[in-house]
Amino acid sequence: MTSESVQPKSGPSRRTVVAAVGTAGLTVALTACGSEDKASDSSTEQGAATGGGTANEGAGGAALAKTSDIPEGSGKIFKDEKVVVSQPTAGDYKAFSTICTHRDCPMVDLKDDIISCTCHGSKFSVLDGSVKHGPAVEPLEAKKISVNGDSITLA
Repeated sequence: MTSESVQPKSGPSRRTVVAAVGTAGLTVALTACGSEDKASDSSTEQGAATGGGTANEGAGGAALAKTSDIPEGSGKIFKDEKVVVSQPTAGDYKAFSTICTHRDCPMVDLKDDIISCTCHGSKFSVLDGSVKHGPAVEPLEAKKISVNGDSITLA
C-alpha cells in the first residue's frame, strides 16, 4: 500500500468569498443611492412648485402655502421641508420641525393638533411644539416663517 496524502480541493478562500460579497453589496448600495438622489431632486422641485405662492418670497425662503391652507387649531405638514405649520388661533401662524427630538425620526402623522412619531411613540402639539407623550422630553424646534398677505414663507 502506498501512502498518499489527501489534499483538499482547491477553491476560493474564505477571504476571497467575503471580499466578493462585500464588493457586490457596495455596488448595489451605490446604485441605489444614485437613483435615490434623482428621485429626491424631483420631489423637492415638486414640493416647491406645489407649495403655493411665489417660490422666493420673504428672506430668501420658499413659500409653503396660503394662509387658507392651514386649519385653525391644527396644522399642515410639509414633508420635503421637514416642517409643520400650524394656526393655534385665527391669524396666528407657527412652524416647527417635524424631526422628533427623541431619536431624530421624521414625523408625518398629524391628527387634529398632535403630530406623532411612529419610531417610538412620542407625540407633540403642533400648536406650541410641546411634548404631549414621551419618550421625547424636548419640544419640537421652532422654525421661522413669515406671513405676507395670504402667503406663508419659510424664512
